[in-house]
Amino acid sequence: MRPELHFTPTSGWVNDPYGVTWRDGRYHLFFQHVPGSLVWDVAQHWGHAVSDDLVHWTEQPVVLAPDDADGGIWSGTVVDANVGRMFYTSVAVDAPDLGTVQEARPTDDTWTAWKKVDGAVVPLPDDLDLVQLRDPFVLHDGTSWRMVVGAGLSDGTAAALSWTSDDLEGWTYAGVLTSRRDADRDPVWTGTAWECPQLLRVDDAWVLVVSVWSEGHTRYVAAAVGDLVGDRFEARSWQRLTHGAHYASSAFRDADGRPCLIHWLRGVADLEAGWAGAHSVPHVLGLAGDRVVLSPHPAVADRTVKDGDRTVLVDGPVVEVFGPDGVAGYVLTP
Repeated sequence: MRPELHFTPTSGWVNDPYGVTWRDGRYHLFFQHVPGSLVWDVAQHWGHAVSDDLVHWTEQPVVLAPDDADGGIWSGTVVDANVGRMFYTSVAVDAPDLGTVQEARPTDDTWTAWKKVDGAVVPLPDDLDLVQLRDPFVLHDGTSWRMVVGAGLSDGTAAALSWTSDDLEGWTYAGVLTSRRDADRDPVWTGTAWECPQLLRVDDAWVLVVSVWSEGHTRYVAAAVGDLVGDRFEARSWQRLTHGAHYASSAFRDADGRPCLIHWLRGVADLEAGWAGAHSVPHVLGLAGDRVVLSPHPAVADRTVKDGDRTVLVDGPVVEVFGPDGVAGYVLTP
């Protein structure tokens, strides 16, 4: 049951991928991991894997684990390939919805060992009635470093909050980057909270990718194309980006600078072999007007076949399908 082209853990549980970084001639991947478990648990660790080609991954030792200061090490990001900064969500076991953003730094050049930095990285806003906060994503927006964090408000509004920094050290709250209400259904519903918000430049526009969450359930991935105006993201369009197993999209630039996404694939497992969870192959982002289009990364494009007007990647128990409109691959797990 273990696929050849889709990353799976040697053993244990895996969900969200993040922090894909091209550094010193190879890629680093970090991911949510529960060693010794075949089901999700609050006590998430940060796993680590490396690859030369974005397809074949070699798992490394766990780099972050819960301790007395945090009950779970949840999703985040890695920035600054020259020095290395991890920004992650620390959660309490009895109240995981409202996390705090924490930082870790590498203790060696191989990135196999990291040390947590004491203290919360960003101050929480006191003007919002937050019921959910997690999953920092950090980028340079051309003016300053910007951290985007997923959130949910008590009135059912899903939001992305942002902070800015000149040096990745001190962070200033910049307000609500953008938000949508639970009642907003046209052209797509985007839930009551956003997980794993990813903001990146694609061609001449900004794209915001969010994982839609509501009532304790992971739903699907949505995307907006728009403009970054000061500290606000002004969407020109919204769309559903995935169907099926894809969730928790993570954005990165490959070795050639292409904007890419990788996803968690839900429901892929071999319980008898002792592992649960997988990651998608990398997808490349493009634009068709104000619509996001996804296609297989060149690293796997030669392994795809045409099925009518769809592009299909078959890899053992996983089938990724890129529809004719280019919107993110449908995933089947036969």
